[in-house]
Amino acid sequence: MTTQNSKDIQASVQILYKALTDPSALTIWQAPDDMTAKVHHFDLRIGGGYEMSLYYPQSETSTKGKTASKEDRFTSRFVELIPDKKIVQAIHFDSTDPAFAGEMIMEVTLEEIETDLTKVTFLYTNIPSGIKPEDNEEGTKSSLEKLALYVTQHKS
Repeated sequence: MTTQNSKDIQASVQILYKALTDPSALTIWQAPDDMTAKVHHFDLRIGGGYEMSLYYPQSETSTKGKTASKEDRFTSRFVELIPDKKIVQAIHFDSTDPAFAGEMIMEVTLEEIETDLTKVTFLYTNIPSGIKPEDNEEGTKSSLEKLALYVTQHKS
């Protein structure tokens, strides 16, 4: 399965690339909706990567996490890093459920539309069967909104 979402964001490619590769920024914008996040380790280089947990709100009663009852934990390996242009990550979910097995690819591209206006595109391929494409798209839309808000608040 594959999904793709794009958003034009009022920021330069440099500011967006920094937000996409800064572990403290990831904890703010990458958690969709009301989820929170924690980066356990981070190594920004090809072959490096990070481990991250996304936590569902305690008030959420109908959600079952992939790793634990309220947690989705994953590792991401950087496959390609082209500063200010492209980031490709191979993602593995920490789950005993075979529906979340395999290596999902997340490709983020940055396309300068004009000065301080950038089209950000997230392309996911090889999405595990346990993830509904419409849920992945909704989560990505939420993350793109949070990314846009983050870069307007952190313009340095």
